[in-house]
Amino acid sequence: MRYLKIALFLLCLGPLAWTAWHLSAAVNPVEYLTHQTGLWALILLLITLSITPLRRITGRNELLRLRRMLGLFAFFHACLHFLVWLGLDHLFDLAAMWHDVLKRPFITVGFSAFALMIPLAATSTDAMMRRLKRNWARLHRLVYAVAVLAVLHFWWLVKRDVTEPAIYGAILAILLVWRVDAWQRRRKALA
Repeated sequence: MRYLKIALFLLCLGPLAWTAWHLSAAVNPVEYLTHQTGLWALILLLITLSITPLRRITGRNELLRLRRMLGLFAFFHACLHFLVWLGLDHLFDLAAMWHDVLKRPFITVGFSAFALMIPLAATSTDAMMRRLKRNWARLHRLVYAVAVLAVLHFWWLVKRDVTEPAIYGAILAILLVWRVDAWQRRRKALA
């Protein structure tokens, strides 16, 4: 498991290396950085959400040990996405940032998704799991709202061809339907 975690750590840094490598060829480097970091935050978020279904399908419980790292890397890429937007696009002008958040719905939902990720990342340690007990699981269900908002953010950002956000939306829909079905089965088993 240790080598698998190291390999996963390096794989999760891969998109950043790929983005840096191709940055010089970008017509608009700030836009390229913004889109790449946001895209990888969404991809890693969806991969994180797929861990539980994969574990149940394969019976490989050790997959759960990878979920936290994947979620934190999704947050890492979301932080980069936010910082590129705030620092390079708005030059740290907080008034312009808030104006953008309030005026443009796709930025409003994207910012909301990012804000909801902060308590999830802050409570991802073993100590916080022990401290929050059952409330930890309740809090971390926010990840589903984050994913919905992230897909909506991407969908509303795209002006013409919504094929790519639709694919991510379909993946999320499958994961959510699977989760709802699992919850319903568990409730019936307990009844």
